[in-house]
Amino acid sequence: MKLHHRLLAACVMTLLTIAAPASAQTRKDSVVLAMVLEPSPGLDPTTASAAAIGEIVHYNVLEGLTKINMDGTITPLLAESWTIDPDGKVYTFKLRKGVKYHDGEAFDASDVKFSFERAKAEGSTNKAKKAVFDNISRIETPDPHTVILVLNNADGNFLFRMGENTAVILDPKSAPTTSTKPIGTGPFKFESWAKGTSITLVKSDAYRNAAAVKLKKVTFRFINDPAAQVAALLAGDIDGMPRFQAFQSLKQFQSDPRFSVVQGGTEGKTIVTINNKRKPFDDVRVRRAIAAAIDRKAVVDGAMEGYGAPIGSHMVPTDAGYIDLTGVNPYNPEKAKALLKEAGVATPLNVTLTLPPPVYARKGGEIVAAQLAKVGIVAKIENVEFAQWLSGPFKGNFDLTIISHVEPLDFDRYGDPNYYYGYDSKAYRELLAKYNSSTDPKARLKLLGDIQRKLADDCVNAYMFQLPQFAVANKKLKGLWSSSPVFANDMSAVSWQ
Repeated sequence: MKLHHRLLAACVMTLLTIAAPASAQTRKDSVVLAMVLEPSPGLDPTTASAAAIGEIVHYNVLEGLTKINMDGTITPLLAESWTIDPDGKVYTFKLRKGVKYHDGEAFDASDVKFSFERAKAEGSTNKAKKAVFDNISRIETPDPHTVILVLNNADGNFLFRMGENTAVILDPKSAPTTSTKPIGTGPFKFESWAKGTSITLVKSDAYRNAAAVKLKKVTFRFINDPAAQVAALLAGDIDGMPRFQAFQSLKQFQSDPRFSVVQGGTEGKTIVTINNKRKPFDDVRVRRAIAAAIDRKAVVDGAMEGYGAPIGSHMVPTDAGYIDLTGVNPYNPEKAKALLKEAGVATPLNVTLTLPPPVYARKGGEIVAAQLAKVGIVAKIENVEFAQWLSGPFKGNFDLTIISHVEPLDFDRYGDPNYYYGYDSKAYRELLAKYNSSTDPKARLKLLGDIQRKLADDCVNAYMFQLPQFAVANKKLKGLWSSSPVFANDMSAVSWQ
């Protein structure tokens, strides 16, 4: 009889175990997402450039005055409203009241003033310093909930810029340790960072709209190997991956009823970056030869399973004002050889091609190297981790590299001769200044075209394709971003069905 009872109990426990996941699913209040790269060197988007930083902290932990939504629209965030003077140079922001940081400090206008003066300061490494913050001539705080920003030149993109992660607002007390322990006003608090593995955020009960936030814990795991991404999803080790990279496995997930697969776009301009300061790349004919040696379609087909729209300058087809310039430096190996000869370059020309971990770089780099070899450019591949990429190529120590620049409107970087491209053009800087100071929509569109043509004509880099986005997740997980006007994962609206 006792044996019978034990068997019955065991059967009941087994049934409960089998039933548990289904019932637990409806009450699930945590999520594990995967991303390709680990943030480096820290978690402060106002002092470091890695897009992976924003994927974790932007809109979750740290907030700015405005918010850029998945569809690209701009809405209030820490500012509840704003007015703009007719000349486009004075922005008056009314701030939300009663907002607190995760450590209990109150948010007010003095924090905005501190954050933007910090970004403007000599020695600031904020990547938007030159384009955005140096253009702010004066910051006034007439009361704790009003900020007036006076610009030197009108900037038609200013409200968008205020929604980028470079413009998040920090408290003076906690700002110095943001890199290791970010403290913000967002719906989630930073909890822990297991280096090389994951970062965990937990819900902030002090958040102003905490009742609307369904998740209590969010873990971001770092998985840059495509096969491991697939295995983790299939095993349920991760619940989703907003920027899935194993493109060859997309059909498998599309046909699996347990998963949803949503395609969107990003601001990712995937390019072969050329060090314009190094010989022989300082000769436009050599840069044009590199571009002519590259078959964009072959790279997209071979590295991206055919996903990715070819581009010919530093904008993507979904950008307002985009023009198709893929015909300016088209694939033409014979022309590439002739250009090298005309430039007096003896072949074989030995160069180094430095590749960070993403598939588009590693797999695409092998294809690009094979194409370059056909015109006499022998590219030695150097695979590096992303932290090494930031301390090497991004500091100007490279010949060629492949990277996807995912920041919107980042053609402004070409106006900085010290940026790692090494592009120094007075004519381009004049074009950029005209664009930045213009408020007329038609004039701005024309100038955007001129900007794109100038970059294509000077062949600053070899422009390849727009990085697509595929969000793959458990079909019961709702609210993940499937497009990226900025690289962020807004977890405040994510929930289990």
